[in-house]
Amino acid sequence: MNILMVSSETVPFSKSGGLADVVGALSSELVKLGHTVKIFMPLYGSIDTKGFRKECSYKVDMLSGRQEVTLLARKVAGVTYLGLSHELFTSRKGIYGDTSFTPYPDNLLRFSLMCKAAVAYAKKDRSDILHAHDWTAGLAVYLAKEAGLGCATVMTIHNLAYMGDFARYDALLAKFTPTRQMLSGDGMDLRFNMLKTGLSYADRITTVSPTYAKEIQGAEQGCGLDWLLRQRSDVLSGVINGIDTSEWNPAKDRFFSQHFSAKDISGKRALKAEVQRQFGLAVNPDVPLVAMISRLAEQKGFGPLLEGDYSALERIVATGRCQFLIIGTGDRRYEDKLREIASRHDNISVNIVFSQALSHLVEGGADFFLMPSKYEPCGLNQMYSLRYGTLPIAHRTGGLADTIEDVAQSDGRGDGFLFDNVYSDEIVAAVNRAVDFYQDRSAMERAIRNAMRKDFSWKRSAQQYESIYENALGGNHS
Repeated sequence: MNILMVSSETVPFSKSGGLADVVGALSSELVKLGHTVKIFMPLYGSIDTKGFRKECSYKVDMLSGRQEVTLLARKVAGVTYLGLSHELFTSRKGIYGDTSFTPYPDNLLRFSLMCKAAVAYAKKDRSDILHAHDWTAGLAVYLAKEAGLGCATVMTIHNLAYMGDFARYDALLAKFTPTRQMLSGDGMDLRFNMLKTGLSYADRITTVSPTYAKEIQGAEQGCGLDWLLRQRSDVLSGVINGIDTSEWNPAKDRFFSQHFSAKDISGKRALKAEVQRQFGLAVNPDVPLVAMISRLAEQKGFGPLLEGDYSALERIVATGRCQFLIIGTGDRRYEDKLREIASRHDNISVNIVFSQALSHLVEGGADFFLMPSKYEPCGLNQMYSLRYGTLPIAHRTGGLADTIEDVAQSDGRGDGFLFDNVYSDEIVAAVNRAVDFYQDRSAMERAIRNAMRKDFSWKRSAQQYESIYENALGGNHS
């Protein structure tokens, strides 16, 4: 198959989050399966164009007139990256804004240009599949249908909470006359919605875990589009993201002084002692170490973890039955609250930093990894944790529910601890359950080995996408 990915970001050239990792990793795995894969992406001012060559130039219709765009191409690991060169992208270093809090006011114009340019290229290249990722690429699906390209279209939701809705006037600037299927809201509140447009017209819709695919069909996580997703449930499926198993490999991790595997986990115990020393915690193999590496945000469960005079975290560390280690940055009020709790307890280490090296080290050395996320479309940290034999303690939602097996409900095959509601009491109870479990060393070692033997490589996910593409091409267009 000739597959064209359309995305606002992709490794190794641009990244603001997990979307970039998914697009890059999935594409290279599809190439290994024998497909031709090209990624259509904007060339932001922050991207070094060394190694790119000119592919072609052509014109795209916008209200301001026909805009000339240039495509630069570069091949990496078998994938052809097509960089869209236009001043709307090249003159700015940011992807969506100068900071994550200040989006560019003309983002609809920018990503409409990307979608129009991508569809014009797909027509020239005779793509079999146009795979659009998240709201920025939603219009490409509609445009491919309008142009009668004949290719099958797939729309992937990475996080439904971000849907790209704009004033209707903005759509006119991009030379769109919105149909009702492109609009969300009612009456005077009608808005042009880029993600809804893609979801309405795509042949197939995917999201990043089977449980999240179910959750977004309900009012609580459907973000106002649950009715549409229920309506299109026959073409909606969830595919778990993979992880880079060479980057996240406890037997070869470049940040480790000690290595380990499912066959020999002794190096993990040595690594734990190193982590305890480095972060100022008492070096004690008998005390379980619970870690969090996270953006400090409400979505990640920091409200229920930290709210109240005697918060869930305070109750966990006050018993002295475990050590707690947090790495992350984010909401200032959570940063302040964490520092305040750490000032009163010597069994908690709070580190307001982001560091790749520390993330690897802590994933490897901790015993448990806490993820009380309110929602988690897929989640990566629980997969990193499982690969490193660090048992997750997590809310039963989205990809967390799909990748973790509770030790109490899996007849010796378990590898983590799940709780059903993100309430303070349930978080405390789940951590206490893990701390109690730690005392049974044989059960603990069995769970560690269960976790480390799981397959989170991209190959399995890519094979599922291959089937989705074949199904879409089989004439089953909706």
